Amino acid sequence: MKILVIKLGALGDVVIATPIIRRIQAHHRDADLWVLTSPAYAELFAAWQGIHVKTIERHGLKNLVRAIAWIRSMRFDRIYDLQSNDRTSVIMALSGAKVRVGNHPRFPYTHHPGYTYRGEEHIFDRMNRVLESAGVPPARPEPHIPVSDPSRKKVLAWLESKGLLGKDYVVMHAGASRRWETKRWPYYAELAERLHGRGFNIVWVGGDDDVETNRVLASRTGVDATGRFTIPELVELGRHARFAVTNDSGPMHALSASGIPVFAFFGPTDWKRSHAVGQGEHVMASTIDCSPCFKPVCPMEKGHACMRGITPEAVMGRIERYARMHRGS
Repeated sequence: MKILVIKLGALGDVVIATPIIRRIQAHHRDADLWVLTSPAYAELFAAWQGIHVKTIERHGLKNLVRAIAWIRSMRFDRIYDLQSNDRTSVIMALSGAKVRVGNHPRFPYTHHPGYTYRGEEHIFDRMNRVLESAGVPPARPEPHIPVSDPSRKKVLAWLESKGLLGKDYVVMHAGASRRWETKRWPYYAELAERLHGRGFNIVWVGGDDDVETNRVLASRTGVDATGRFTIPELVELGRHARFAVTNDSGPMHALSASGIPVFAFFGPTDWKRSHAVGQGEHVMASTIDCSPCFKPVCPMEKGHACMRGITPEAVMGRIERYARMHRGS
């Protein structure tokens, strides 16, 4: 049997889908399994055994036509559409696959949960409903991003060069996408200094959008690792950390594959729908009436109250309670 899984993006959504893909792989042990994703996320599957990866750009009519042509040429028996947007619905309709599994209770899907998704449950739980509609048992909430030996060695060498190998450190991501300034928690510098005072080293991570923010933060406390690691390497960095602290972001989801607590801030977005898989107990969410508003920019009269209301004192309290409960683990 030849099977395709479609998951084009974004980063957090691809990470959320990894336990689903792993479950599909386990259920169809003898299948020829392919994943169709965007070029930016191919690295998440580079060290994944038993999966073939095909990349396609997410936008543009030419890329859509190419995707359809490739899928038809491959003659897949079954396709799991974990993206399930208008674009992938067109792909599914023209795929030629007999079994077409997806999120929406309508054509072109032959298997679906039977009701429209309106955000009433976490995206991961909804994906499990999609699996069950096709006779596949639900996945466990354990993100899976394999790390290659060269990537593992690179991270260990970097940690040794910074004097962090075998030391207690915390991975922190203070950024968010440029469009979502409301996702940024404003007290990272204060929290980092408090953690440093408790004996933790700080490692600041992020991408191009985080360069200036992390430069300023690292000048006060910690080590700046902005842009140094791929996503799998970030996962490996997290595996050697005590825990991570992030905003609602792609790195939040990636670090959830490290097997450590990821304390994450939520204000403008709904944590119940999109927190990192397996990390619900570590969410720090606003409780004010206007949260979640799903607005990238806060109305002036609100003054970013949702995120400002989550104080460094409250965050330290959560972290210390967790540390007491898991002392020695």
